[in-house]
Amino acid sequence: MKDILKALFQPFKVVNLQTIYLLFGIQAMAAIILWQMSGGGLIPGPYKVMHGVINVISRPDFGENLFASLWLTTEGMGISIVLALIISYLYVIPFFKPLAAFIIKCRYLTLTGLIFLFTLLTKDGHQLKISLLIFGIVPFFVTSLVAIIDSIDQQEYELCKTLKMSDWNALVEVIIIGRLDQAFEVLRQNFAISWMMITMVEGLSMSEGGLGALLIKSNKYIDLSTVFGILVIIFSMGVIWDYVLGLLRIWLFPYTKIQTIQL
Repeated sequence: MKDILKALFQPFKVVNLQTIYLLFGIQAMAAIILWQMSGGGLIPGPYKVMHGVINVISRPDFGENLFASLWLTTEGMGISIVLALIISYLYVIPFFKPLAAFIIKCRYLTLTGLIFLFTLLTKDGHQLKISLLIFGIVPFFVTSLVAIIDSIDQQEYELCKTLKMSDWNALVEVIIIGRLDQAFEVLRQNFAISWMMITMVEGLSMSEGGLGALLIKSNKYIDLSTVFGILVIIFSMGVIWDYVLGLLRIWLFPYTKIQTIQL
């Protein structure tokens, strides 16, 4: 027991999964107790928040709003993935390097000042929300994919030349097929960005509903227990989707679970 406690506070120590789960439970319980003790006044405690979660879930329009948010996120992610993959794969062609570099730098642009421009360029609220999601996701997606491409060892390309492959075949084998599992992991990571943005973009056009619309309406009337309840639902859905995408990655690319044995 003493050795386990000592290992928990030392860098690079490896502990078993059961210990990690136990630590998570203890720390989560401590956080809830601290929240309960420090809460008061306008800030609702854990009991009120859970009551707000139940109230939100029991609403007749909850399923419709949840589906609207999930569908909007999926549609935005789907378009963003296609655009980001095309731009990233073209990055190895010199003519397209400036384009990829510019899109990477666009991650420093704030959406707040561009909402008016996107409103003029789109014809309805749905297109506005999709456009903002794409603009917010693609630069980060391209940044991660380009970093993966730059980290590829030159020997892999030389091996393709040894096998009499053309440059286009090398692009397909080394970058597209050879790094497909890493591209999927980048997708999983960037899903969090789109899910985080969903409440903001849905607040711009509430005609289609969504969790963001519910959040804005509850915040307008200072119904903080409902606001925190919706936030808990959004957080929980994000964690669930992250776990599902992780399982899907293992199923599609089972070799990612193989541990490298160091002799």
